[in-house]
Formats: sequence, structure tokens, C-alpha cells
Amino acid sequence: MRHCTIPIFVPHLGCPCQCSFCNQKTITGVRPMTPDDARRQIEKHLSTIPSDAEVEIAFFGGSFTAIPRTEMEALLQIAFPYVASGLVSSIRVSTRPDAIDSDILTLLSRYGVKTVELGIQSASDRVLSACRRGHTADVSRQAAEMIVSRGFVLGGQMMIGLPSSTPANEIETARAIVAMGAKEARIYPVVVFADTPLARDSASGLYTPLTVEDAVDRTVAPMEILLDAGVKLLRVGLCETESLHKPGQVVGGACHPALGELCYSALYRKRMSAEIAKLALSEHSNLKISVAPGKLSIAIGQKRCNYTAIQDEFALAFLKIAEDPALTGLSVRADLLPKEKGS
Repeated sequence: MRHCTIPIFVPHLGCPCQCSFCNQKTITGVRPMTPDDARRQIEKHLSTIPSDAEVEIAFFGGSFTAIPRTEMEALLQIAFPYVASGLVSSIRVSTRPDAIDSDILTLLSRYGVKTVELGIQSASDRVLSACRRGHTADVSRQAAEMIVSRGFVLGGQMMIGLPSSTPANEIETARAIVAMGAKEARIYPVVVFADTPLARDSASGLYTPLTVEDAVDRTVAPMEILLDAGVKLLRVGLCETESLHKPGQVVGGACHPALGELCYSALYRKRMSAEIAKLALSEHSNLKISVAPGKLSIAIGQKRCNYTAIQDEFALAFLKIAEDPALTGLSVRADLLPKEKGS
């Protein structure tokens, strides 16, 4: 069944502080959301969604459960009738770990919320402090435990390249998200937005933004940890919006329209190399690499970068990358071909 999400963005509504990396108005490109705005947005999307699709309403962009209770409930009251009528299957919210408690979860349950995404960002207290997050990693773990124990689907959001963060910190964060019981995750390599503390730190030399290449290299390991644990990876990199392309809005960092594809492609290269290394290659071998249906273009890479890199790395005479319907997910198989087949 096709799945469709109706996004309702609530930038900075309810957020108790500004993290060094955050400018939600730039990220989402919208003004604060009112209940009437939310209703119009839902109706607009429903008018274009196939009737047989599974639909969810998602409150993104801010700290939804930190909104004043009357405002939060007003938005949920707009969304819930669509769930009750069957037009929408569920509601998703995105929030901060320190804005979760038992009463809030009871309210969310009452209004048909199924999934709660936590902005965990890092499992390192040092990193959280450096980016002015306002809570510790233990708060994230406690919030996750409450969410899972109450029967909600937990989503974990993490970032790559935060101030003071190392690749080891990011690997540990991915492992922590798995340990918390998350079923879904998003990975956001840092983009530096104008008018943020991080932009000022970048300008003064206190922070060095990631390049796109850095972001790809550092994202692969956390991706692999999450995917191998069966966590559904919903997104890698920020969702493209018109505001991201306005002059002066982005001043550094890993802003690329196909960042997720680049990261998946790098992960495929890693897995293909690992599988090939298991074989007894002779000089100028002929090789076939098989991937799951629908994964061929990512496995080959943009401008055939993976194909060329693999062929050069192993000094192959012939290389073929093809789909195999017997494979699923990110599975890769490497097979030697007879010399005469390499043509």
C-alpha cells in the first residue's frame, strides 16, 4: 500500500531554547502554523492523495509537545477527526526529549498519535552541551523508554558533524538509538544556517563546517548500524525546500540535493568491496555484483563512480553490476565469472 505523509510544520513553536545549529524558519520556510492553517493544509493534501493510500498527518519542525497545552491540543483537535473518520490512519509528532512526560503521552494517545520522533541528535553529553541542546543524553533515554513502554512507535533523529562531535560519537549515537527501541530514524548532517550561533562560530573559526564529502564519509557507519538493526531509515539529509536555496540562507555545511543518495551509494561501495575481498581474485578477474531490484543506480553511483572505483580498486578486467530478484534490501553478492564470460 502506498504511504503518504501530510506535513504540518510548526517552526520554533514551543521550543524552549535555540540550539547552536537551529533556524527552523529557514529549514521549513514557513511561518508559525495556526489550527486553520493546519486544516487547510490537510484538506489540500487529501484532495490529491489516492483514496487507497495509507495516510498520516505529521507535525514536524518544532518541539510539538513543548507547545502550550491549549495550542497543542487545538492542533490535535484539527487532526484527530481525520483519523476518526478513517481518512487518515495516524498522527506523527516530532519533539524534544525533555518535552515528554506521562501526561503528554496520555494526551497524544487520546488524539490518535502513533509515532513520536525524538530529536536525540547525540548520545554524548559533551556534544549536547557544545551545541546548547539544553538536556543530557540520559533525558533522551528516559523519554524513549516512556514512549516505547506506552506503545508508541519511536523514531530517533541524530546529527552528523555537531560541535565537538567525532565519528566515534556518531557511531555511539546510532547504537544508542537502536538500544532505545527505535523503529525509525533520520540522520541529518549539519547544515550551517545564517543567523544561528553556529554561523557565528563558523565565521570566527570556532567551528569548521562539514564538506559534502565529509558528511558522506561520516554518515555511512551510523547508517549501516541502524539498517543492520532493522531500523527504518526515513531520511538522510534535510528535505529540500525553496528557502534552502534563497541567497544567504545557507552559509556552510552539508547542503546537497541528493545527499541521501550519495550516502547510500557510499554504503554500497563499502559493502561491494567487502564482498569482493572474500573472493580469491586473480589478476584481471571478471566479476559480477548482484544487488536487489531497484538498487542498481545507487549501487553503480552517480556518474558511475562506484563502478569505476571498484574496477580500479581490484584491477578487474570486467565488471558487471546487475539486479537479482532473489536479493532484498541492501544485500550484495559478488561472483567470479569465467575469463571467457568477461566480454
